[in-house]
Amino acid sequence: MKVRFWGVRGSIPSPGQHTIRYGGNTTCIEVRSDDGLLIILDAGTGIFPLAQELLKQMPVQANVFMTHSHWDHIQGLPFFTPLYIPGNSVRIHGGYDIVAGRGIDQVMEVQLQYSYFPVREAEMKAGIEYETLNIGKSVQVGDATVMPLLLNHPVVNFGYRIECNGKSVFFTGDHEPWLNIYAPEDEGYAEFQQMVDMQQGQLDAALAGLDVLIADSSYTDAEYASKIGWGHGTLEGNIAWARRLGVKRLVCTHHEPTRSDDELERVFAAALASSGYVPGSMGEPEVLLSREGMELEL
Repeated sequence: MKVRFWGVRGSIPSPGQHTIRYGGNTTCIEVRSDDGLLIILDAGTGIFPLAQELLKQMPVQANVFMTHSHWDHIQGLPFFTPLYIPGNSVRIHGGYDIVAGRGIDQVMEVQLQYSYFPVREAEMKAGIEYETLNIGKSVQVGDATVMPLLLNHPVVNFGYRIECNGKSVFFTGDHEPWLNIYAPEDEGYAEFQQMVDMQQGQLDAALAGLDVLIADSSYTDAEYASKIGWGHGTLEGNIAWARRLGVKRLVCTHHEPTRSDDELERVFAAALASSGYVPGSMGEPEVLLSREGMELEL
C-alpha cells in the first residue's frame, strides 16, 4: 500500500513563498492498494494537481472518501478533471448530514449551483456514484477494506482506517479529542468523564495494530486553549496518542494556514522536545510533518 500527500494545509489554501517546502493546498491524500486501486481521502485543492497526474493514467477509476463537508475538504472536487471525461468512474463516499437530512450526494449538488460554479453535474461525462456510509461498517475497494469511524468535529466527520494485506493506515480528517465540558468540581464532571473515556477507548480499540496514523495537528497545546471547540487537534496530543496506540508512524497534517514553513518546523521541533521525544528510541513512532509530494510505502 502506498500513500501520497497532495494537500496538507487546513482551513484555506495558503500558496506563496513562505509555504513552498510543505505546500499550500488543502487536504487531499492518495492511497493505492497493493493491486493499484485508487482511494482518495478528501477533495481539498490538492485534488487538482492529483487530477493532472491521473490524466496520464486513463481511464480513471477512483473511490473518493470524504471525511466531512467543510469547504477546505471539498472545494477541489469540481476541479477534479477526470469527472469531465467519458469512460472514467468516480464513486464518492461519505457520511449522512443530520442537519441537512441528506447523504454525501449533496456535496456536489451544493457546489455546482449556478450561483457558485458554471458547470452542472449533468454536464460531467464520467460515471458518478454516491455511497452514504454507516459508522463502523466497512467498504471493500478491491483488495483494500475501508472502515469509517466517527470522530469529533462541529459537523459529522469520519476518520478512515484502510487495511490492505495486513498493513493499515488511519486518517482522522479534522478531529478534536473529546473533552470534558465540566470543571472537576462540578456535579456532572465524573459522569461526563466516563463518557469521554468510553469514546476515546472505543476509538483506540478500533485502531489497534495500526501502522500509520495521519492526524489533524493544527495547533500546539498552548494555542489550543483559545480554540477549544473548533474541532482540531494538537501536535503534542497526537504524539501522545501515537505512543498510546503503538503505531509505527505518525504523520502530522492539516497545518495551520498562517504558519510559514519555518514557523511550522519551529513549533514541530518544540512539540517533540516538550513531549520528550527521542527519535529512534525503542517503542517510539517515527513522527513526520506532512508535505505535498511526500510518499509512504507500507
